[in-house]
Amino acid sequence: MQSNKLRMAIRATAAATVLGMASQAGAVSFSAGDYDVNVYGYARLNASYDVDSDQSLSTRSGSYDGLAGNDDAADGHFGADAVQSRLGFKTTSPEGLNVTVEGDFRPGNLRLRHAFGEYNGVLMGQTWSNFTSFVGNTSTLDFDSLPGLAGLQGRVAQARYTTGPLSFSLEEYSANIVANGVDDDGDPILDSDGTKKGMPALTARIEDSAGGLSYSAAVLAQQVGYDDGDDDENAFGFATFVAAKMALTDMITVQGTMSYTNGANSYLYRSGDNFGAASAYVDGSGDVETLAGYGGSIGAGINLGGGRSVNIGYGLVTVDWDDAEDDGLLVDGESETNQAIMANYKWTPLKNVMMGVEYQFLKRENVDGTDGDASRLLFAAQYNF
Repeated sequence: MQSNKLRMAIRATAAATVLGMASQAGAVSFSAGDYDVNVYGYARLNASYDVDSDQSLSTRSGSYDGLAGNDDAADGHFGADAVQSRLGFKTTSPEGLNVTVEGDFRPGNLRLRHAFGEYNGVLMGQTWSNFTSFVGNTSTLDFDSLPGLAGLQGRVAQARYTTGPLSFSLEEYSANIVANGVDDDGDPILDSDGTKKGMPALTARIEDSAGGLSYSAAVLAQQVGYDDGDDDENAFGFATFVAAKMALTDMITVQGTMSYTNGANSYLYRSGDNFGAASAYVDGSGDVETLAGYGGSIGAGINLGGGRSVNIGYGLVTVDWDDAEDDGLLVDGESETNQAIMANYKWTPLKNVMMGVEYQFLKRENVDGTDGDASRLLFAAQYNF
């Protein structure tokens, strides 16, 4: 019985970390003919105060863009928005067909998050990449959370099949290439539009639990290359991660993730300027050479009772640019290492209300050794339905 309680607690925590939304159990439910319909979502205020340089994105998440060399930036920046607010619909047919459509308002206009159908383990549409797991995530108020989390942590168009703890998918993939040249500002050319997408990304994932442990592991393979009309070059890229969460007691959980990528750094979470570093580069002879990276996160959650909790986490990602430098590419301004520490206090005074405060410390180091850091304070209030 205790084992089951721990397992359910871990799954619930992981789900709350990922979705940051009202559970289906708390949704507005009704029947329309023979269909069951759930309407769910939340209204949310996010506010931030940047003690140092202004590193805020929409939803007041912390950004690594411009963080290196920020010593002379103006200090003290406040901002607030409600664009994380969300609305979703889920229907279930008498035959067991599930259809979900969900959107939010980031960065300020309605955008599609999920739109998919699912029947007998077959899913088609847009939803979380199969190369993603939330099992090892630490709960943060920052919508974009820690660097080094497991996989893409994003939503893509895909075809997926799930059987038990195993799932496989063909997905739209994301990759970009650093070309052997610089733009008018002297920065390396980072080309995503010119990247040839000759095949979908292929993924496989296992996610399960045993006693007080929940775990996940996945692999991804993709082809990264370019075709400029004269030259057509490709390379093989892959990525892998493991993630786990363990309940030490009824009050304390620890969790973590580890990732390695080579030719697939778009799947190395929060690498590069902010979300995904270049996956490859073009050397002087026109060949595509892959770039490797690694990362991870670790954290703990403490349930204080009475709807109160404390969470603390650390994440790091590093991209290896040495080969690109040896081949003469000007990559001095590219991010080599991104790090973050986040600690928060969350309070749920009512079943569908959450409020919290969070401290963040962000740090970035570029290839040329230029670095910078910033401290930030966050506040959030979320009202689920």
